Amino acid sequence: MSAWDFWIDRGGTFTDIVARDPFGDLHTRKLLSENPELYDDAALHGISGFLGLATGARIPAGLVTCVKMGTTVATNALLERKGERVVLVTTRGLRDQIRLAYQHRPKLFDRQIVLPEMLYERVIEADERVRADGFVERALDEAALARDLQSARDAGILACAIVFVHGYRHRAHEALAQRLALDVGFTQLSVSHQVSPLMKMVSRGDTTLVDAYLTPILRRYVDRVAAAFDGDMAGKLMFMQSNGGLTDARLFQGKDAILSGPAGGVVGAVKTSAIAGQGKIIGFDMGGTSTDVCHFAGEYERVLNTEVAGVRITAPMMNIHTVAAGGGSLLKFDGARMQVGPQSAGANPGPACYGRGGPLAVTDANVVTGRLRPEFFPAIFGVRGDAALDVSAAKAGFAELSTGFGRETAEVAEGFLRIAVENMANAIKKISVQRGYDVTEYCLTVFGGAGAQHACAIADTLGMETCLIHPMASLLSAYGMGLAEIRAARVEAVEAVLGVDTLFLASARLAVLGGSAVAEVERQGVGEVSVASALRLKVQGTDTALAVGLADEATMRGEFAKLHRARFGFDAGDRPLVIEAVTVEAFGAAAEVDE
Repeated sequence: MSAWDFWIDRGGTFTDIVARDPFGDLHTRKLLSENPELYDDAALHGISGFLGLATGARIPAGLVTCVKMGTTVATNALLERKGERVVLVTTRGLRDQIRLAYQHRPKLFDRQIVLPEMLYERVIEADERVRADGFVERALDEAALARDLQSARDAGILACAIVFVHGYRHRAHEALAQRLALDVGFTQLSVSHQVSPLMKMVSRGDTTLVDAYLTPILRRYVDRVAAAFDGDMAGKLMFMQSNGGLTDARLFQGKDAILSGPAGGVVGAVKTSAIAGQGKIIGFDMGGTSTDVCHFAGEYERVLNTEVAGVRITAPMMNIHTVAAGGGSLLKFDGARMQVGPQSAGANPGPACYGRGGPLAVTDANVVTGRLRPEFFPAIFGVRGDAALDVSAAKAGFAELSTGFGRETAEVAEGFLRIAVENMANAIKKISVQRGYDVTEYCLTVFGGAGAQHACAIADTLGMETCLIHPMASLLSAYGMGLAEIRAARVEAVEAVLGVDTLFLASARLAVLGGSAVAEVERQGVGEVSVASALRLKVQGTDTALAVGLADEATMRGEFAKLHRARFGFDAGDRPLVIEAVTVEAFGAAAEVDE
């Protein structure tokens, strides 16, 4: 038997697998991510099944050309606060800076502000201080820091995040602290000037903490997957990053894994839409737990700053908006109002129709209204052994719920579906209409296991005239893993007023960062590497930066003005512009691995 390719999206509810056999034919399989009665890991179980191996048997590495995977392991660990134990090392006097953050009040009238749980367990205040101009006000007390680090290590903490004030620019103290932590024996070290070399200590610190908190979890999962193969998987096992690019498993980091699965869906939606002649799309990915939406009009939209589960992350990632409305979203009626989500039935026990005693969910509403036909539901799905959907369980659940309405079962189910549709349509408006785009000019590219069931209703709600449902729509995130390029991104702070001299300096930094990114991609077996670079510009005195391609000063000012009007609805005038940061990305298709 010759080698196979596997493209996998390990989601919160389902694990989707697209396999390419030695003859180039594609095969698909959809498994529950959690099904402990049948297997320990859905991805490995699926690979074994395609290769004709027994569950749990070692997989010969020679039978595999590549495994390209997106995973929610890091995202779930962050949401559930189940990451590694972390000690934060920061400048003396700033131990609570990350907790205090920016004092934002998203809900102005809340009388009790509940702060998110911090990712660090312990704080070490290092006796050091470097001013913004680089003047060393207080040299690092190495002996005291070494004692404190040893104490944390003796307490069983293995991950260390180092975040000093102005450390993104003046890096000597952070580098020295890193060496001390290595000597003490920490197995995970995340240093802010390496993880996120940008201004703003809070977001830089949060990003560094996320990396320290999640990377060990990822490393254990990656090692577990690699250990299931009999042979060396170097160069064959790749993971999807939040920026939409693949990377070797050995380079996969926690800060780049938050949108690992959804990013593959964006790539798949864009690539397949382009084949169909659609250049402007709204991507609509409805899975079992949530719905992800994205906007594309010629180039991937990425954001540098985002917030996930109360944690600020500064790293390039796809601009994806998520709402808690999936096939497993719970249906509730409290006697006064109907509600869909945000809780989910998950993969185990799943919706009522899975036959495991689960609660009513959106999937049950689709079964009761006839949108999901049991006779076409694959028996090999593994929900109830060899049986299809349990329609009677779904109907019984709605019959009980309908007594509080005084209406027919199907009518109540339709009402819940209308609520779900409105929730998802509002998510699309957030990334399109609210940003100045006319959504009626776009194609609604629908994917995810539950997407096609709601596509037409959502298009009607938004006034969209075109829907695209690819034959691989149910597994498009996994399919996108196979279509994605290997990518490496770099970002670095500049914080200087745009001018001839600063533009020259920024260009020099882009050249250095570009060389580093290209080298990383080439080491992963890519022959021809492309490079895209940009400057993040903002109006002096403001916080929101817009990405503008590198060009001469006049061209960049004109492009910034156009982007500013589209985003905010007015012209910034002749106010000075600031180069906040430079970004560069190297990418290229992976070469075939020779056996």
